[in-house]
Amino acid sequence: MSGSEWSDMSEAPALPERLAPSMTPDTQFFWDGAKEHRLLTQQCSACNRLRHPPRPMCPVCNALDWEAVEASGRGTVFSFVMPRHPQYPWFEPNYIVALVELEEGVRLVTNLVDVTPADVTIGLPVEVRFDEFAGGLVLPMFRPRRAYGEST
Repeated sequence: MSGSEWSDMSEAPALPERLAPSMTPDTQFFWDGAKEHRLLTQQCSACNRLRHPPRPMCPVCNALDWEAVEASGRGTVFSFVMPRHPQYPWFEPNYIVALVELEEGVRLVTNLVDVTPADVTIGLPVEVRFDEFAGGLVLPMFRPRRAYGEST
């Protein structure tokens, strides 16, 4: 049924609080780790290289065996954008999408939070935090790194 076929908008399905990522057998470990507030990456069992995003084969040595290892959750902003259009209902205006390079050397696409767009710079030190949404969805987000001993 298309949206134009609803006679009453109360019949339309409700939008989720946050759009969930697609889960595959290759990425399931990452999302399961996030639910436990752990940031996991893949490590090749043959050459020990870390890799992200998750995939079935090592891009360096083509091995298929790997294990999940926990990352520090600290890194720096490698690149960022502030999408303008289309405006998605899951995001506040001026949200920030960043490519974060973790201390371990892998990069991941995420959202930056707890920072104004004017304060985001390439090289900004960041740390992971885990945001929980309806339906059991947990997403790793990154915020500017806090000084030692600073409260959250």
